[in-house]
Amino acid sequence: MTVFTQPFPRHQGALDQLKKRSRYRSLMPRAGHDFASNDYLGLAGSDLLRDAAQEALARGVPVGAGGSRLLRGNDKEHAVLEQEAATLFGTERALFMGGGFQANTAIFSTLPGHEDIILHDELIHASAHDGMKLGRAKTQAFGHNDVADAAEKIEAVKAEGFAGRIWIAIETVYSMDGDLAPAADFAELANKHDAVLVADEAHATGIHGPSGLGLTHAFAHHPKLLTLHTCGKGLGVSGALICGHAALIETLINKARGFIFATAPSPLNAALVRAALRCLAENPELQRRAHDTVAHAHREAARLCGLEGFQSQILPVIIGDDARTMEIAAALQAKGYDIRGIRPPTVPRGTSRLRISITNNVTPEIITQMFTDLADLLETKHA
Repeated sequence: MTVFTQPFPRHQGALDQLKKRSRYRSLMPRAGHDFASNDYLGLAGSDLLRDAAQEALARGVPVGAGGSRLLRGNDKEHAVLEQEAATLFGTERALFMGGGFQANTAIFSTLPGHEDIILHDELIHASAHDGMKLGRAKTQAFGHNDVADAAEKIEAVKAEGFAGRIWIAIETVYSMDGDLAPAADFAELANKHDAVLVADEAHATGIHGPSGLGLTHAFAHHPKLLTLHTCGKGLGVSGALICGHAALIETLINKARGFIFATAPSPLNAALVRAALRCLAENPELQRRAHDTVAHAHREAARLCGLEGFQSQILPVIIGDDARTMEIAAALQAKGYDIRGIRPPTVPRGTSRLRISITNNVTPEIITQMFTDLADLLETKHA
């Protein structure tokens, strides 16, 4: 009888430790009412996008790109999408990439030079951190949503004789905390110091700002603003649009490895993003419905669970302990709600939480029942 030994003991040991610490992750099927996705407008499974896909296929839009954008993969759907997106978001140019992680990595690894510094919010997304690690610029964090701290750090580096370009990196809606950045204040700070503001609008696009165009839309025309609008959240498709000055977009096309060496996004996907963007302009009731649903969730969270202070469609319920977080998440899943527990390293140690996402995929009645059931579980937890 052949006895097989574990060929990767170090990796298996690390996985076993994750299980002991209640930090092991596994893929789960979709099940229950949607309180986990980023499909804020409910477009992902909509007839609107289904019809758009059928129409695009009928007029011959390819499913696959066949190569990178710089080779034969550059389809006219990509180019038309970028033109339409630049017009809609009020910027000079736009660049379509395969996803938000890829786009953020491209931005921060390519655009700031070795003589520059990136000042970033301490809770900036992991993709920005990975991009900064690949890049050559100095980096420094400032306190979360703390404009004054960012200003102090700018003054400090200038006092040291810093002569490069300053890049300020923020998210406008933070994916795990759901709070909103004071975007206008950061834009004013960037303008004062001739800095570039890089604003990740991933969780704002589709739901925040005029017509869901983001929290920086009022000053989108500013040449030293670069925005990222992901297409797989509020827009219900996939991919990402980087919007900004032509010189920055052309630099990404010529120097960003994540763009140059990647197969282009599907032309069919580009056609679907076009349809989703048209939907923002033509169906304002989707955004209004989302805002009404989120407001209802905020009221019920306060009334039934005593949970307050939420600012957006993302409601973090901090539990703290990893194991208890996953126990409560599992209990909610058993009751028919798709709610996931979020643990370190995604969030800081000691802040494990339920990340409750409010979308147009659920009704107010389901939201009320979910918070009723959550209230019972939270009481049990503290008993």
